[in-house]
Amino acid sequence: MSDEQKPWDVLGSRDLLDASPYLKVRAETVRLPDGRMVENFYQLDQPDFALMYVETEDGKVVMLRTYKHGPRRVSLTFPAGAIEPGEDPLAAAKRELLEETGYAADDWTALGGFVVGANSKGSTCHMFHAKGARKVAEPDNGDLEDMRIELHSARELIDAAANGDYAVLPVIAMLGAMLLPDLREGLGMAARSTR
Repeated sequence: MSDEQKPWDVLGSRDLLDASPYLKVRAETVRLPDGRMVENFYQLDQPDFALMYVETEDGKVVMLRTYKHGPRRVSLTFPAGAIEPGEDPLAAAKRELLEETGYAADDWTALGGFVVGANSKGSTCHMFHAKGARKVAEPDNGDLEDMRIELHSARELIDAAANGDYAVLPVIAMLGAMLLPDLREGLGMAARSTR
């Protein structure tokens, strides 16, 4: 028996729900490496999104306080937004930052894209670090969300985590990546090598 792990083979897929562009639910037929078959392995397709850790010229971090319907509460989050079909993730990040906050930055580092649902897929979160951000316009997001822009120090972001002020996992992942320089540098190097 080989120690090498292998991906599953997708033998077929059928749509169960198509609420595009927001959600598709599919049932896949898959064959595992040991030959077993699974008839209904459910997959979710949701829009990929960009998540940004944005530092101002004076070192503050641009944050949003907003209601998120998944966790059913108001929480602190990084600027983020959906990537349009065919849109480059970095272009989407810059667009969403401007729309949601009115900030722009010229110094961007890609930290990689990560699937949110380990087995169901869901979406891919593309993480970015932006430095030297400055306010250039008023926010114009047009979303359903009521957002309040806040500027925080890194210490305040840690305190917010300790106080349970974050409600979604990608925000905690981004915070950890940004507060651990070795991890952040490794993510940036990995993102550059996959281009």
